[in-house]
Amino acid sequence: MGSAKLPRRLRWAVPAAALVAVGGVIAAAQMPTAQASPTLPARTAAQLLTEVAAAKAPVLSGTVVETAALGLPNLSGNSASLTSLLAGTHTLHVWYGGQNDFRVALPGRMSETDLYRHGGTEYLWQSALNTVTKITGLPAKPTGVALPAFTPQQVAAAVLAAIGPSTVVSTQSNVYVAGQAAYQLVLAPKASGSTVSDVTIAIDAHNSIPLRVQVFGSDASSPAFSVAFSSVTFAAPAHGLVSYEPVPGAKVNAINLAGRTFNGPMSPTAGKGKLPDGSPLAEAHVAGSGWTTVLELPASVLNQASLTGSAAQASEGAAALQALLDTASPVHGAWGTGQLITSGLVNVLITSDTIYVGAVEPSVLYAAAAASN
Repeated sequence: MGSAKLPRRLRWAVPAAALVAVGGVIAAAQMPTAQASPTLPARTAAQLLTEVAAAKAPVLSGTVVETAALGLPNLSGNSASLTSLLAGTHTLHVWYGGQNDFRVALPGRMSETDLYRHGGTEYLWQSALNTVTKITGLPAKPTGVALPAFTPQQVAAAVLAAIGPSTVVSTQSNVYVAGQAAYQLVLAPKASGSTVSDVTIAIDAHNSIPLRVQVFGSDASSPAFSVAFSSVTFAAPAHGLVSYEPVPGAKVNAINLAGRTFNGPMSPTAGKGKLPDGSPLAEAHVAGSGWTTVLELPASVLNQASLTGSAAQASEGAAALQALLDTASPVHGAWGTGQLITSGLVNVLITSDTIYVGAVEPSVLYAAAAASN
């Protein structure tokens, strides 16, 4: 087992508003494999990191399985809704012909949500609402504005971009994922206080792209989050599978993001890296560092249950929010009183004026609350 240290900081915090509004990412259950470990040329952790950073995403078609089991309530009866990604197992279909030519489909029992990208335009089709959201003014590189991170590549990119001195990076035994031989990188915190034991990334041996990401809680033998290809073909998808065709009779909502700054997935901001005036998220800030980072948000974000603004989505977001709040327990300390929401990985402390959230132990949230008083 090799190891390497990296120079950048790791920040692991998940905004509560994003969890409610777009479905979040921290989830459970390991993808089993009956195949023996593949024999591959030896690679150190540092070599794997370099190869992943240099790799170009190949064209492909595949099926991605995302499993969430955080002990949270069922947040939606519609498995094609974005908030439903917080619990249970979900299957997504991916067709990737290039960074500006792809489609992702999230099928439900009686509905489907599809994201298309063509050039600088994205289309979000939601059959349950019979609506299409047309998003223009996007940067050349996709940012995941319409949907949260939904592929192993996106999740791994977010994790790898943030690792730093508080992280130990090592390797694990080789595995097969979706029939592809893969190396495994393991990221783990050095200090206590985080609810994360480690993050394991399976990397395709031939294309150097992530095929699976698993997040393990500090007291769990199976992952608290898994997103992985269950099947993948490295060939250009047929044009008809990725081309968007207007849906007759569908309501079209237009969003122009020209002039905004993008700092990462789900972060379109106005002006020079700032949110629009009056947005509660503009008041957010970060406490701590590394794996014990805590994001502090004004309690007013609880009133923002939808990012898109449609009545149906606002209702869905409000229902998901209430389901989460119903799991809260009253807590108190020298910092004051509040409500604590716990899950298999992310914990949230809600006080009268501030929300503290992170993949950290409750004691870390309490310390952040005390420090801000």
